[in-house]
Amino acid sequence: MDIQIKRGLLDVCVLAAIKNEDSYGYQIIKDIKPYIEISESTLYPILRRLENADMLTVKSVEHNGRLRKYYRITQNGLDRLKNFADEWKEIMAIYNFVTRENDENE
Repeated sequence: MDIQIKRGLLDVCVLAAIKNEDSYGYQIIKDIKPYIEISESTLYPILRRLENADMLTVKSVEHNGRLRKYYRITQNGLDRLKNFADEWKEIMAIYNFVTRENDENE
């Protein structure tokens, strides 16, 4: 898969993972793993990028004597998810066109 496409997909997957409730890194990885493979070394730069883009906020909470960062989606993050859903309709139309052409040529 093209790295830029995968990067965009990972961003929206992370936003979708925290859409309904605040979450932390390890839990986000667990929530996403059934759909797409993601590692800690991939996740944390995404979280920083999304925070810098004002798509999520971070709050540190003590858990078992350690600080754990919890991530919360912002309105900008919710807007990005909505835009992604709209964009995906166009991507699916392109996919249908491309695969239709392939089916006709076979």
